[in-house]
Amino acid sequence: MHPTKNNLSEQTRSHAVGLLNQALSDLIDLQLQSKQAHWNVKGPNFIALHELFDRVAADAVEFSDNVAERIAALGGQAEGSINAVGKRTSLPAYPAEISNGRDHVDALSTSMAVVGKSIRSAIGRAVELDDADTADLFTEISRELDKKLWFVESHLQGNS
Repeated sequence: MHPTKNNLSEQTRSHAVGLLNQALSDLIDLQLQSKQAHWNVKGPNFIALHELFDRVAADAVEFSDNVAERIAALGGQAEGSINAVGKRTSLPAYPAEISNGRDHVDALSTSMAVVGKSIRSAIGRAVELDDADTADLFTEISRELDKKLWFVESHLQGNS
């Protein structure tokens, strides 16, 4: 841990950094999976899905940046390299061979749900650490991620 005048104990900060680095890996992987879908989607809903997947990716980038900055503020080291992300991510591997819009919606919504579940769990753990700011950051991400999951999952419902 880097020195800081933050009044949270070093143990609390260290545990919070661990939670945050897990979230960082998942969010970076989600961003990459969203771009994979964005670049490769085909079918009758192409433009709607192409744009939606790009918005999911942009949100994941913003979430990642906020998480990495919280890590730094706590005196931690943000671990966002492809090697760190590859070792730590909890997301399932994204199927590289798919192109059908519905298949991308299914694969991406599955990954989004995994990240959402992990983030919600991290909220509770941050509360247990008495780190309200980290819990608040996770809550903000969870709320926005759930909304985007709704947007993506809506393409699996109805007659489409």
